Amino acid sequence: MTNSIPNPIHSLDTCSGASRRAFLQRASSWVAAAGLPALGHAQLHAQTTPPDYKALVCVFLLGGNDGHNTVVPLTPAAYAAYKAARGQLALPDGNTALLPVSTPQGVPYGLNGGLAAIAPLWTQNRLAVVANVGMLARPTSRAQFLASSTPLPTNLFSHSDQIVQVQAGDPNGSGGTGWAGRSLDELQSRNGSSRFPPAVSMNGSALFCAANTATSASLMPGFNLDANGMSAWPASAAAAKAQALNEILTMDSGMALVQAANRVRQDAVSLNGLLVGAGSATLATAFPGTSIGQQLQQVARIIKLRATTGMARQVFFCSIGGFDTHSAQSWDQMDGLRLVGNAMAAFHAATVELGVASQVTTFTESEFGRTLQPSGTGSDHGWGSHHLVMGGAVLGGQLYGTLPHPALGGPEDSGNRGALIPSTSFDQYTATLARWFGVDAAGLARTFPNLKYFGTPDLGFMG
Repeated sequence: MTNSIPNPIHSLDTCSGASRRAFLQRASSWVAAAGLPALGHAQLHAQTTPPDYKALVCVFLLGGNDGHNTVVPLTPAAYAAYKAARGQLALPDGNTALLPVSTPQGVPYGLNGGLAAIAPLWTQNRLAVVANVGMLARPTSRAQFLASSTPLPTNLFSHSDQIVQVQAGDPNGSGGTGWAGRSLDELQSRNGSSRFPPAVSMNGSALFCAANTATSASLMPGFNLDANGMSAWPASAAAAKAQALNEILTMDSGMALVQAANRVRQDAVSLNGLLVGAGSATLATAFPGTSIGQQLQQVARIIKLRATTGMARQVFFCSIGGFDTHSAQSWDQMDGLRLVGNAMAAFHAATVELGVASQVTTFTESEFGRTLQPSGTGSDHGWGSHHLVMGGAVLGGQLYGTLPHPALGGPEDSGNRGALIPSTSFDQYTATLARWFGVDAAGLARTFPNLKYFGTPDLGFMG
């Protein structure tokens, strides 16, 4: 599951044909740059460190992560019920251990053994769990669900629909924007005159980053916006090519469409210079060479350039697949969480290195959880799930919300298979993050229009 994309931002070679991978990376980067406003060189190089920097970093677990085996209750009665409901999926097993942690109140839980790299952050009060989170249109009971007497999210248990809903913060669709992008809309003034995109997806386009007015970019580890054919020998020939391209791009043709295209290309050239700097923004922290490791490493490098970009508020989207565990769940989920845990641990160490551990909050999302009842060696699409929140501002070492009693057909089951009805809405989970980010009460109401239906808009896991 390692990623073969080279880690540093590289220059294109002088071959006339680029590799398919390089072409796709470059194409993705150019599409992202097309959404940027005009980026002047001086605007990109603010040279002042924002006094109140904050960043939100989403790690999206694509496929529907099984929260029941991410965090396991270890009080005797709850564990016995968990084991009875989970059957052969119950942990620990031959593949996956449980890492014991406890709350300040002495309530014991077990973290999936794949999370060994970040488990120490629990005792450092820098890692928390938010329990039984899911997309809700209104608070919903089992009786209401079975009687169809309350509004529900559109197409429950559908990967495509709920990925959109979770990123949008909208139980009925997207509206074309994501909750993180709308949060940036509320805080645009914090970024002053900087024209660097405040929302960056590190693994392709993401609705999470889309805003009404704030700009976003979609980049990939190893991205490069350089034009083909600009390398030449001797160096004076390459310089002449670059000068000729610059003259073409800055020439006033009098044609609006051509001028707009040229501005996009100028933006890409300016942005590329800065991002090449991100590649050379070295970190002492070693990152795993996996896809998610490289994504988070690039996030750390861009954060390191905050004085150059002038950014005071940024959001980042990273993602990893493999969590649709219909079979072989024990090994597959543990290995996926190992990749996530190792990358998140390295990223947290990098924020400590950069002196921003209390200014950067990393959290997981997934479209839904999974059923308690096994389906062979795996599980089916569920509803509520448990999520991790990490950072120096997190009031960690604690579980927030309510860990459901793991009973098939019980009061929290939407049916009889353990697709548990969420007790905490995604609106509450994400609004708590946005409040810490700086969005005020009026802004929260605009960013999360569904939040008004839930009694506790702030779950209290952020300092």
